[in-house]
Amino acid sequence: MTKVSIQRSVRFDPDQYGQLKRLAAGRKCAISDVLRDLIKQHLDGIKAVSDSHLRLARLAEYTQAAVDTLIREDHPDHRQVVMDEVNRRMERYHGSR
Repeated sequence: MTKVSIQRSVRFDPDQYGQLKRLAAGRKCAISDVLRDLIKQHLDGIKAVSDSHLRLARLAEYTQAAVDTLIREDHPDHRQVVMDEVNRRMERYHGSR
């Protein structure tokens, strides 16, 4: 089965078009080839970033749950101090409460 190609028209500002022309000349290929490569890289990058964010979110939640469990069980008297520090850091570094 052959893949069907879809043709679209795209407009560029002169600076972008100049960059594309230089890239194509450097690679000795057509501007359309450069565009297809750039689009593929971008779309592949979005998936990688999405997968990475999911992994980091899972790791953060696991760490948070583990530490909270340890503090609740072994150091319940320190829990409020830890939560106050979390809130202080959230406001300082993330602008939220």
